[in-house]
Amino acid sequence: MLAVLSPGQGSQKPGFLIPWLDLPGVDARLRWWSALAGVDLVHLGTKADADEIKDTARTQPLLVAAALLAAGQLPLYDVGLVAGHSVGELSAAALAGVLPAEAAVALAGVRGREMAAACALEPTGMSAILGGDPDEVLTVIERHGLYPANRNGAGQVVAAGSLDALAKLAADPPAKARIIALQVAGAFHTPYMAPAEEALGAIADGVTVADAQRILLSNLDGSAVAHGREMLQRLVRQVTAPVRWDLVMRTLKDLNVTGVIELPPAGTLAGLVKRELKGEGAPEIVTLNTPDDLPAARDLIARHGVTPSLEQGPQFRVVVAASAGTFRPADGLDEGHDVRSGQVIGHVVTRQGDIEVTAHAAGALTEWLASSDDPVAPGQPVARIGGHPQ
Repeated sequence: MLAVLSPGQGSQKPGFLIPWLDLPGVDARLRWWSALAGVDLVHLGTKADADEIKDTARTQPLLVAAALLAAGQLPLYDVGLVAGHSVGELSAAALAGVLPAEAAVALAGVRGREMAAACALEPTGMSAILGGDPDEVLTVIERHGLYPANRNGAGQVVAAGSLDALAKLAADPPAKARIIALQVAGAFHTPYMAPAEEALGAIADGVTVADAQRILLSNLDGSAVAHGREMLQRLVRQVTAPVRWDLVMRTLKDLNVTGVIELPPAGTLAGLVKRELKGEGAPEIVTLNTPDDLPAARDLIARHGVTPSLEQGPQFRVVVAASAGTFRPADGLDEGHDVRSGQVIGHVVTRQGDIEVTAHAAGALTEWLASSDDPVAPGQPVARIGGHPQ
C-alpha cells in the first residue's frame, strides 16, 4: 500500500513554488485559490521571504494549496491512504474526497487568520523536546503547566504554552533531552486556540462534505475516518487538540505501508517516517519538492499503489475499522439485511473498551469482510454496503 502525506507548518521555504508555476494551469489555479484564501499565494510561494511566510495567516493556506497543486500532477487512483500533519490534514481530506479542493483552501485561510488572532491574545509559544524518556518528557511538560501539542514520534515531542512556562522548561528539561525553541506565533493545538476553534466551527456546518474514497488517517488518534461529517468535526477540533503523528505512523506500520510520497514542501514528515519505521519492511520514500521529482513519485505509485476493486465503486460503500482490535459483528445482523445510515453494525474490541463500527450510508449488508473475533487494523474494511434503499 502507498501513502501520500501532506506536511504542516514549519516545512515552508522561500520560493518553493517557483518551479511549479511553469506547469500548465498552475498559475491560474493558484490565483483562483488566492481569492478564496484571502492571501496572494503566488507572491507567497515565489517572492516572499522567510519572515513573511512564517506568518500563520499566510502559511496555512499556502501549504494546503502547494500540496493540492502537486497532488494534481499524480495518478491518485492507485493511492490507498492519505494523511496530513496539522493543517496538512485539510489537504489530506481533499485528496480523500471528503472536501472539495476549494473548500480545503478556504478553510485553511480562515484557520490561519483565526489562529493568528488567537496567538495575539497573550504571549505563548512552542518548544521541541528531542530525546529523553517518553514518560518523563510528558511528566515534565505537565509539571511546568505546558501541553504536549505535537507528539511526533521518533523521540520528538513539542511542548506549548506560556512563554514563562517554556523558559522554565528550558531551565529544567527532562533528563537526556534537548530543548529547541520554535519560531512560531503561539501555542498551537492547545486550549489557547479555543477562539480559533470556535470561529472555524461556526462556518464548518456550511461546508459540503462526502465520505472518504480512500483511507484517511486522523491526527487525533491515528485512526481511519470514513465518514465525511465526522472528519470535518475532527478538523475543527484539531485546532486545540494535540497532533498525534506518532499514532498516525503506528497505523502506517499496522497497515504495512510499503511506499510513502510526501507532498511539497517535503522532507519533515519523510524524516520522521524514516526514523520511526526503519529496519526490515521500512517503506520506500519519495520527497516531492519540484516537478523534477514527479517521475519518481509516479513510479512509486505504479509499484506500490493498489487499484481499488470495481466492487468498491459508486454502487458500494466499504465500512472500515477505526482502530486496532478484534471485530465483533452486531448480534442478529446477517448478509442480505438492510441497514440504515448511522446504524451500529459491529464493534472493535480494544483494551480501552469497545468502539462502535457504524454504517454511514443506507443499503444492504452485501458482505462481511471480517468475521467475529478477527483481528483488525485501523482502516481495514470489515463490511460492504450495497444498494441504496429509501
